[in-house]
Amino acid sequence: MTHPTSDSSDTHDTPDTIQEPRCWSDGRWTAQVIKNEDDDGWAVSMTLKGESEPALVGPWTMGRDKKNPKPLDVSAFHTLVKTASEVLRRHEQQLHAQLNKSVHITTADGQRLRVALAIVPDEEGATATLSAQDELGEEVARASAPPTFKLTPASAAAWADGGFQRVR
Repeated sequence: MTHPTSDSSDTHDTPDTIQEPRCWSDGRWTAQVIKNEDDDGWAVSMTLKGESEPALVGPWTMGRDKKNPKPLDVSAFHTLVKTASEVLRRHEQQLHAQLNKSVHITTADGQRLRVALAIVPDEEGATATLSAQDELGEEVARASAPPTFKLTPASAAAWADGGFQRVR
């Protein structure tokens, strides 16, 4: 099956499904079988609509003639979508973990706190905020911090013991 529309001029702008031997799309994800530049084999790339770079590139199976790639099919496409989605999810989790850290401390007066550092990336300059919550989850303090601030139990305790002042 090819493009559902008969006018080829509007196939680039429509989210129609594509089901060709080397290109499948559901309007959100596109699988493209490509020649592997590193050897004689084939690769498949999975690109999310609107993204310039593929989320996943991996080896693709040779066909029976051992020269051409195996054609894409519905089962392979669904497996590729699942795998590419998982790659994106893991990347988002990793980025979130890099930008959001927390430690638990006990202050000099015995108060137990969760201190969190949240970094907001920005092309013109990232910002960061430190916050402290008590055992009930109530925020007891919030202050700006440099995005380079290293949150450790010692730095969190020093911030709390210093009266939760803005960190420079």
